[in-house]
Amino acid sequence: MDIVVCVKQIPDPADPGELDPETNTLKRDMKLIMDESDSYGVEMALQLRDAAGEGEVTLVSMAPNEEVNGLRSALAMGADKAILVSDEALAGTDALGTARVLAAAIGRAQADLILAATESSDGYTGTVPEQVAELLGLPSVTFAKEIQAESGEVVVKRQTEAGYDEVRCPLPAVVSVTAGVVEPRYPSFKGIMAAKSKPMDQVGIGDLGISPDQVGWAGGGQEITDVSAAPEREAGEIITDEGDAHERIIALLEELRIV
Repeated sequence: MDIVVCVKQIPDPADPGELDPETNTLKRDMKLIMDESDSYGVEMALQLRDAAGEGEVTLVSMAPNEEVNGLRSALAMGADKAILVSDEALAGTDALGTARVLAAAIGRAQADLILAATESSDGYTGTVPEQVAELLGLPSVTFAKEIQAESGEVVVKRQTEAGYDEVRCPLPAVVSVTAGVVEPRYPSFKGIMAAKSKPMDQVGIGDLGISPDQVGWAGGGQEITDVSAAPEREAGEIITDEGDAHERIIALLEELRIV
């Protein structure tokens, strides 16, 4: 079974980072790491490949400065190869532009299944997997907590507020997984060493047939005009119970339209 996993490389969340004063966007000129949410998709892909007994896991990523550190981590886990899209024209690309690039890169690989995280830890749009599916003309299943591949289809337990729905979907398809669906493995020393020699196809937007006006600031449908610090949380109201505390609490909840 051939599986593609979308992997986003992001600044380390432990480091607050800095904003570019000209664009009001997060600077990405430092060492990047694999988004933790994508590690679940990588692990899911490895388990599905191993269960099938054949096939490859290909990583697809879009990152500046030809950054590969996060991809190397996923390769060390056991993925077979990677495709990196890195191009100066991609700076400022929005969610749809990102999906356009990823879809074009995915088209360079033979995939029975495309996996992605539900959302990234630094963007939280939650729209890219569905946009990729639409651009590729493939069915999409979201919020997967369990995936099983059968003959020509994938069976997904889709997480809901009440539990889960079982969804059957023909392959190829795009499935976005939720965090915590599996326990990502730690790369072994052997895996880390092997990752250095695994195939890494580095391409630009020209190689994908994408013009500069479709991505970056030119192709973006949004602009960040201002960034300000979140207001500090104010102290809450203390209600001293003098026999009527419950009434005052109910009145407060009604005022806030919570009840």
